[in-house]
Amino acid sequence: MATDLFQSPDYFNVDELLTEEQKLVRESVRNYVKKEISPIIEEYAQKAEFPEQIVKQLGEMGCFGPTIPQEYGGGGLDYISYGLMMQELERGDSGVRSTASVQGSLVMFPIYAYGSEEQKRKFLPKLASGEWLGCFGLTEPDFGSNPAGMMSSFKDAGDNVVLNGSKMWISNAPFSQVAVVWAKDENGEVRGLILERGMEGFSTPTTHGKWSLRASATGELVFDQVKVPKGNILPGVKGMRGPLSCLTKARYGIAWGSVGAAMDCYDTALRYSKERIQFDRPIGAFQLQQKKLAEMVTEITKAQLLNWRLGVLMNEGKATPQQVSMAKRNGCEIATNIARQARQMLGGMGITGEFSIMRHMMNLESVITYEGTHDIHLLITGMDVTGLNAFK
Repeated sequence: MATDLFQSPDYFNVDELLTEEQKLVRESVRNYVKKEISPIIEEYAQKAEFPEQIVKQLGEMGCFGPTIPQEYGGGGLDYISYGLMMQELERGDSGVRSTASVQGSLVMFPIYAYGSEEQKRKFLPKLASGEWLGCFGLTEPDFGSNPAGMMSSFKDAGDNVVLNGSKMWISNAPFSQVAVVWAKDENGEVRGLILERGMEGFSTPTTHGKWSLRASATGELVFDQVKVPKGNILPGVKGMRGPLSCLTKARYGIAWGSVGAAMDCYDTALRYSKERIQFDRPIGAFQLQQKKLAEMVTEITKAQLLNWRLGVLMNEGKATPQQVSMAKRNGCEIATNIARQARQMLGGMGITGEFSIMRHMMNLESVITYEGTHDIHLLITGMDVTGLNAFK
């Protein structure tokens, strides 16, 4: 069983920018990861199994919907605290952070922001506690980067609507009791519906054969004449603004989380560079290895400062989706590059489960793709600075 020796890099004393509460939140999640995630995650990843026990644990830790008000079971915390939680969870494993991100940003947030009071009271406390797990249905087999083209739709049927279609690449789907699904009504408007496990015609087949996020549960959502009560339609939003606002919240968490993975890879490579002897001295004494480490910690530091500033803007209600997009892309890019450099520093040992780097490397190939690909986020920034739309 692996011993977690992680020490967090903080080259520019970013800790001095954090409140005592924020640091306490971070330490509690860091200690949880060291105790409950690091010792088991390699085995689960090797077996491609989801550690179901983490759902209740994450609920008890307050990692589900930490920015949701306490009256609905959330933590009532600020966005920097939320970001630090995601950073520490992904430092353990991207799949663990995904479980929390989906639950908080993609399931609880839309119910809180756009749901009726009855929906909030029914679903949010059980999702916050981890009694229920949720998933988010937007991506379809033929519509990933262009979600507005979705084919899933529903028709009026008296007290219910009848939903048909399918979604894929859905984190948490196989184990979820609740799904927030986006589909078009008879007028072609996108609406959010809350589906519950057990509805006739609603199934969640598991996605197999993944080389990435192997300890995360991924599946499909299939709707075959599913009768959904009209009381399960989110009343507070119509159009793509609904799902896109959820993605903004999730991307914010990914911006922080991806840096957590980068920090873990850097810390592992740094420790290894001091212990691995070649040509009669530690490899960390060689210039090329120092170059790699210096560039890693520089990029991590820049990303830490970017995320902190974004967190301040989120807390003030000033952050734009485009700023969140930039931070998500930046975090994923630097984390992917750092993982690859760290893997090289460990040589052959870098591909083994004895170290976390290869698992992070594979996970980050998903993280840099989901919630908007690297290229899509570049175009979001490009359109924001030029005012010109390159998507069409």
